[in-house]
Amino acid sequence: MISTKGISKTVNTTQGELKILQPISFDVKAGESVAIVGASGSGKSTLLSLLAGLDEVSEGEIYLDGQAMHAMDEEQRAQLRGAKVGFIFQSFMLVQSLTAIENIMLPAEIAGHDDAKQRALEILKQVGLDHRAGHYPNQLSGGEQQRVAIARAFISQPKILFADEPTGNLDAANSDKIEKLLFELNQNSNTTLVLVTHDQTLANQCERQLHMQAGVLTEISASSSTVSDIAAQVG
Repeated sequence: MISTKGISKTVNTTQGELKILQPISFDVKAGESVAIVGASGSGKSTLLSLLAGLDEVSEGEIYLDGQAMHAMDEEQRAQLRGAKVGFIFQSFMLVQSLTAIENIMLPAEIAGHDDAKQRALEILKQVGLDHRAGHYPNQLSGGEQQRVAIARAFISQPKILFADEPTGNLDAANSDKIEKLLFELNQNSNTTLVLVTHDQTLANQCERQLHMQAGVLTEISASSSTVSDIAAQVG
């Protein structure tokens, strides 16, 4: 579902070029769940943005469901995201002037689905918020807002879901609910799940864990808790 070949990211600063990501190569299978962990500033969110097509690589190749995203312009990447990608942010990113159901309907309406409202009602019920359909974000708790954000991400039945610290702004009880919901939807829809998290409990539920440190990505072995340099595993 995702294949990367030697991708890196360099930005220009007042002190010269800064390499945020060293060359990285790895694959993610369809339906797989992968956690990217590491300290703040290690490059985790940058990598997620590149994989989701929200940013451009400086070098290397990214294939999303077989399509060469690295060769696309922003408009083409946006079309690919709209067709195949869902994204969940730590800060929810809901439109404050829209109700819960209207927020969820938005991606389906943009994609031209005539049944956007029916889809939204069905997924609202799945996340346990059908009784909150007409409420605005400021009338919802943090956990409820994140459930609306997850419903919005899943309404177009994306092949890949990216989540950046999806439980970062939630208390323990709501974090548990969101974790359960993410993996239920991941398994029920066979959606590939790639998430960035500081929450080790959440990371441990994923099939694979990748560790980012100073722009270098390593894989954590589930059996031995050892790490191996992903860049060295290029076949």
